[in-house]
Amino acid sequence: MSRPYRYSLDLQMFAGERTEKATPKKRGEARGKGQVAKSQEIVGAFILLFTFLLFGVYGTTFQSQLTLLVSNLLQHKLTMAITEQNVKTLFLDLTLQCVWLLLPVVGVAFIIALAGEYFQVGFLFTLEPLKVKFDKINPIQGFKRMFSMTIVVEFVKSMLKMIIVGVVIYMTLWDEKAKLIELARYPVSGSYAYIAGLVFSLGVKIGITLVFLGILDFFYKRYEHEKSLKMSKQDIKDEYKNTEGNPLIKGKIKEKQRRLAIQRMMQEVPKADVIITNPTHYAVALKYDAGKMEAPTVIAKGTDYLALKIREVAKEHGVMTMENKPLARALYSQVEIGHSIPADLFQAVAEVLAYVYKMKGRVTTRAKRQR
Repeated sequence: MSRPYRYSLDLQMFAGERTEKATPKKRGEARGKGQVAKSQEIVGAFILLFTFLLFGVYGTTFQSQLTLLVSNLLQHKLTMAITEQNVKTLFLDLTLQCVWLLLPVVGVAFIIALAGEYFQVGFLFTLEPLKVKFDKINPIQGFKRMFSMTIVVEFVKSMLKMIIVGVVIYMTLWDEKAKLIELARYPVSGSYAYIAGLVFSLGVKIGITLVFLGILDFFYKRYEHEKSLKMSKQDIKDEYKNTEGNPLIKGKIKEKQRRLAIQRMMQEVPKADVIITNPTHYAVALKYDAGKMEAPTVIAKGTDYLALKIREVAKEHGVMTMENKPLARALYSQVEIGHSIPADLFQAVAEVLAYVYKMKGRVTTRAKRQR
């Protein structure tokens, strides 16, 4: 194999490697398909932690309401006549009381789930993941996924999580082994209070541990997501060609550029010394600063509607407007915005500016006299 051929082959292989960060277009397409970096582990961990914290605050109320519910059922409801209406009423009443009892827990879990999703991926609604994809039910593809690196990593993560949580539980119970052995000698109320406190302590510790593991999982998922979105140099070139080659996109880009250019131009009109008009079809704004410019410069120009807007802005800011049909046409056709006027128009422009400066001087003198 010759050296030039090998060199070109190496370049092709290098160009095919996904070494470049994803473009905004690629990220937008992935987000539209629901492909975002998020961890369900961290959401579940926060739900568990805040649920136990809620029980720490809400536990006494929950216990009293549950005790009242059970005692009322055993003392009053079991002696009632068994009829269809009584059974319906009993089950409806129990359902409502259970819903009301569990509403704070369910509400906290729902809020934490929404907040966890929002802080990870922001607001995202897409039905793309719900679409039927036949490759997912392909047994060959399914067999390959069973032994993919992703499954191996998830299995290792699950095992590590189980081991770490197991160690936390073991250490907590080992520290309480003396009290657990003596638990049989405690009264029922004391045993209940101790076990409830121990379960609460275990829940908080496990929740904090899972939150920490969930944060690590989130950063790993973000790393994997960024890795999956990487593009080759050829991919970026192809995307650029496809995007720039789209007439609709080109038209939108040009239209946006034109609007921005007009907006910037209109901001320069108040700085003009004079507006030369046709009077209705053309308008050209001139500015001259002897210390900075070699010759008067066109800072804005336009025809028809744009000419009207230039005159309106000039009127609002007190910029003088002068009618000179041939000069307005000549300046519009010969001079681009930001360029100086040509030599053959010096005389005409100088006469206009001299008149403008003369009028401004009169206005200034009048204002001083009035003061």
